[in-house]
Parts: sequence; structure tokens; C-alpha cells
Amino acid sequence: MAGIGLIVPVMPSLIQQLTGEGIDRAAMLGGWLLFAYAAMQFLFAPVIGGLSDRFGRRPVLLATLALLGVDYALMAAAPDITWLFVGRLVSGIMGASYAAANSCIADSIAPERRGAAFGMLGGAGAAGFVLGPAIGGLIGQFGDRLPFIAAAVLCLIGVVFGLLRFEETLDPAQRRRFDPFRSNPFGTLVRMARIPLVIGCLGAIFLMQLASQSQLSVWAYYGTLKFGWTPAITGMTVALFGTLLVLTQGVLSGRMIARFGPVRTATVSLSFAVPSFLILAFAPSTPVVILGMVIGCVPGMCFPAMQQLMSPRVAEDAQGELQGAIASVISLTAIIGPPMMTGVFAAYADDRGLLFPGAPFVLAAGLMAGSVAVLVVTLARHGRGEAAR
Repeated sequence: MAGIGLIVPVMPSLIQQLTGEGIDRAAMLGGWLLFAYAAMQFLFAPVIGGLSDRFGRRPVLLATLALLGVDYALMAAAPDITWLFVGRLVSGIMGASYAAANSCIADSIAPERRGAAFGMLGGAGAAGFVLGPAIGGLIGQFGDRLPFIAAAVLCLIGVVFGLLRFEETLDPAQRRRFDPFRSNPFGTLVRMARIPLVIGCLGAIFLMQLASQSQLSVWAYYGTLKFGWTPAITGMTVALFGTLLVLTQGVLSGRMIARFGPVRTATVSLSFAVPSFLILAFAPSTPVVILGMVIGCVPGMCFPAMQQLMSPRVAEDAQGELQGAIASVISLTAIIGPPMMTGVFAAYADDRGLLFPGAPFVLAAGLMAGSVAVLVVTLARHGRGEAAR
């Protein structure tokens, strides 16, 4: 996650450098780069999850991390936008390995404590976004390609650490045969649809993550156009939000789940997302944006709570399949979201028409309201079992 965060602040200027286009066109191209990344994750997350169910988590994680490092190094030398697109396709395939990483939690943690563990893992990812954008924004001032080199180095460090310290979590007795008909996004989702609570939570996750694509897709462009942010300021705001997510996901989510249960934690925390996006949409200044970010970190507790509810409903030898399904749903939103959100942004970023850079966040608020509704109905019907108490 630190590697991904490193390149966020420099993407607008790098795209403009490679294409010679303005900020509105660069935003559209940035959205298609995210689309390319997400399309590969959508297709390959179930494959990698299935491979980790068959061969174990350790070899899959180490191999994908090593190849991701090579890919970042190649993107650092990109001579044109086509090369950058190819690099993002490869990054999407390798980045789908977080399905295997999440499966490590289910392998080694009791069901009633998985929410806290999922939260800590999410907090670790958010910590990567704390360091990544901050460092990327700073070193990006000396060259738009330097953050890609730094990301490659981080991947290499991760591989070395994994070889030395990371032990396999999946017992050989719990492994299953790799089935290509199951290990694809459609087969995986069909199997998950047989479990009402899981498919309902996946629906809520879809709407939630689709709304979140507004931040991932247009944040740098929004700040640049509305407030004149530099790459360093953009990096610092992303790092601040990452810090808040570290606190909510990594620290508070486990405590809230233990005290109030996963059902209440999921529904109440997610409801904070709607006002957060509306504040971002109409913020008149950077301090008000920060207020919206503070409120917007509270929904970070929702995802670990939902994972605690879903994981015990799935067989132990299919935890990788579940995480692959979750990853595919998230990746599907990243396929749909960037073109949609950057398209909305571009439509309202042209000073020849209505100038409203916050327009994508209004759409996001509506999507989040739908997510809250789906989650409330699902948990009211199916969330009162053993895992919810």
C-alpha cells in the first residue's frame, strides 16, 4: 500500500508530461489508468485467492510482491502513456494478492476475534498510505518518476522481509484443489450468492466502494483545481486521511466490535459517510475539507465488522475464495468508478460551463446512502447469528 500511495501525488503531472494535455484531460486519462488496474484485479483476485487456497499464502504473496517491484521499476522508465498503461495492467494482476493476505487472518484467528484482526490489517494498509503519499509528494518535487523507483525498492524490502520472517498460515490439511470454474470472478460470486448474509454484505460493499472511488479518482485533481494544491499538499492530505484510517481501522474498530458487536458497529459507522461526502462537495476551504476527512474516517470501522460477519459463514478451505470475491467486488467498483467519477469531474471542471469540482462527492453521498440501506436490511434479516453476538 505504501508503494501505491507513493505514486498518487505525481500522477497528474506525469500524465500531463507524457501527453501534453491539460488538467481536465489528464483527469480522464488518470481515470482510465485506474480502470486498467482495477480490471486486472477484478479478473485475477479470485485466481490468486484460489491459488493461495491450493498452494498456501506464503509463496503466492512473495511471488506477486516480487513481480510488482519489477513492474514499478519498468514504469519508472515509461517513455509514453501506452507504457504506463501496460505497467498498470501488470500492477493490477500482482496487486490482487491482498485477497491472499486477508486470508491469513481467517487461517490463524478465531472467528470472534477476526474483526479486530481485519481492522489491524486494514490499518497497516492505511499506514502505507500515510507514508507513501507524504514521501511521494516530497520526492516527486525532484522528479515525477522517483516515486516509482521508491515503490520498487519497497517491494524488494517486503520480499526480503517475507523470506526471512513470514511463515505459512494455511495448514496443508485445509487446502483444496484449484478449480478454474470457481476461481474466476463470476464463479466465485455465484458461490457466495448462496449465502444470504455474504451476498448482502457484498452488495453494501459494492455501493460503499463505488462511492469511495470519488476520492481515489479525483482527489488530486479536485484539490489542484479548487484550492491550488501542490503535489506536496496533496500528498499530505492523503497521508492525513491515512493516519485517521490507521486509528479507526487499526485501533478503534476492534474495540468497537468487542463492545457493541459487528452488526451495530457496521451500520452506525457507515452512516457517517453521507455527511462526510457532502462536506467535501461544498467545502469552501482546505480546513473544511479536513473536517470532512475526520468525519469520513469513521466508516473505516464498517469493513472489518462486515468481514467478521462474513468469514465464519464460509468453509475454512474457501477463505481465499471469499476474500477473492470481496476483492473482485471492490475491483469492479474500481472499473466502473474512475471513468464515472472523473467524467463527472471533467464535466464540471471546464470553466466554460458550470464550475463545481465537488460534483463527484454529491454522487458519492447518494451511493453511500444506498449502501447504508442495503446493509441495514441485510443485517436485520441475516445478521443476528452467532457471529453477530
